[in-house]
Amino acid sequence: MPSTVQGRALAVLNRVAQADWPDRLKLRQPLEKLVYAGSRAGFRLAAERGGKQQSATPRLSDPATLFDLSLTDEQQMLVDMLGGFAREVLRPAAEGADARGSVPAELLNQAHELGLSHYGVGEEQGGLAGGRTTLTNALIAEALGQGDLSLAAALLVPLSAANCLRRWGSAEQRARWLPAFVEAEPAPLTAIAVNEPVALFDPLKPATRARRKGKHYLLSGEKCLVLRGLEASRLIVAAQAEDGPALFLVDAAAKGVSRHAEPAMGLRAGGTARIRFKAARVPVEQRLASEDFDYQSFLDYAALAWCGLAVGTGQAALDYVTGYCNERVAFGEPISHRQGVAFMVADIAVELDAMRLMVWRACARAEAGLPFHREAYLARLLCAEKAMKIGSDAVQLLGGHGFTQEHPVERWYRDLRGVAIMAGGLHL
Repeated sequence: MPSTVQGRALAVLNRVAQADWPDRLKLRQPLEKLVYAGSRAGFRLAAERGGKQQSATPRLSDPATLFDLSLTDEQQMLVDMLGGFAREVLRPAAEGADARGSVPAELLNQAHELGLSHYGVGEEQGGLAGGRTTLTNALIAEALGQGDLSLAAALLVPLSAANCLRRWGSAEQRARWLPAFVEAEPAPLTAIAVNEPVALFDPLKPATRARRKGKHYLLSGEKCLVLRGLEASRLIVAAQAEDGPALFLVDAAAKGVSRHAEPAMGLRAGGTARIRFKAARVPVEQRLASEDFDYQSFLDYAALAWCGLAVGTGQAALDYVTGYCNERVAFGEPISHRQGVAFMVADIAVELDAMRLMVWRACARAEAGLPFHREAYLARLLCAEKAMKIGSDAVQLLGGHGFTQEHPVERWYRDLRGVAIMAGGLHL
């Protein structure tokens, strides 16, 4: 891969532009725009290295008051391109993936060609992630979520792992593990395991234990709802060590690790799995060892990832029910003319804008290096509540049709309920 920043950007985007599937799906024009934008982004990153940094939006003009809600040209083109991919590729594939409980291989290949993992790898390892990529990653999640939440979550697992390793790994660990995420062939799949099957599970107090013994840690415990947990060859596991919660990179095939499928109400295309650890040996050097490791921030970044997906799927639901209510005729007029229907659609729009603003505000503070736990917590609280309401209202607005698989809202209803219970799994 070229050694310059702009060369790396073009290498990624040119690989996408040379693929044949964008022509079949009529996505060639937005891809070409993104290639052009990638060259501009590369030169901008090079300029940032020289000293003057331009913050990713939303930009904080005053951390205590205002922030700019405009996207950069590159971010807008990325959103447009991924939005087209979500609507033209993910949405038609969603019903079959939900029934099979897995992502089609062809779709995985197409997602790899998009080069999303590059946004989680730092420049020194050949990626495109600068110091301020949180909002861009949230925009990626939101755009893909407009196609299908479950498929989007599954496709974001590699990017999430790269973000986690970049942010919480030591310099030596980053140099050893991250380059594989930007190779032409897909890197070994790394899943993130945080959730546990215990009553009133508190992610700040994991029941999974890591006991130091010589040059190894012994992991014992159980994780649930691990996205793509059966496919993964490596796992980033949250466990309680002697000095507090920590993250460990675990070989999924190691002795003492057992896995089995755990189909859930929603997120079925994500291939959720239950994973047990019985004195599984993990080398000491595979504990993530960033000097500024902050477990609370790790959970906050994960919460924002799920919020981004919720906003995207909520937007898809709003667009879908708006068209349906305008076209559905009852008693000689569209049902959208009824106040009870119009008010419900308006409520979805209001709640969705509130969710988006909360997520962007939290991302803005994180990118500026400011404390963002309060903002991330409020965003998660709002998105967890309103995502379920949006899913329920979408089903209600379609009436009997909302209960059938003929329309995607029943699947979105099931998936959106997962936002309230998922801890970890994804990472901005």
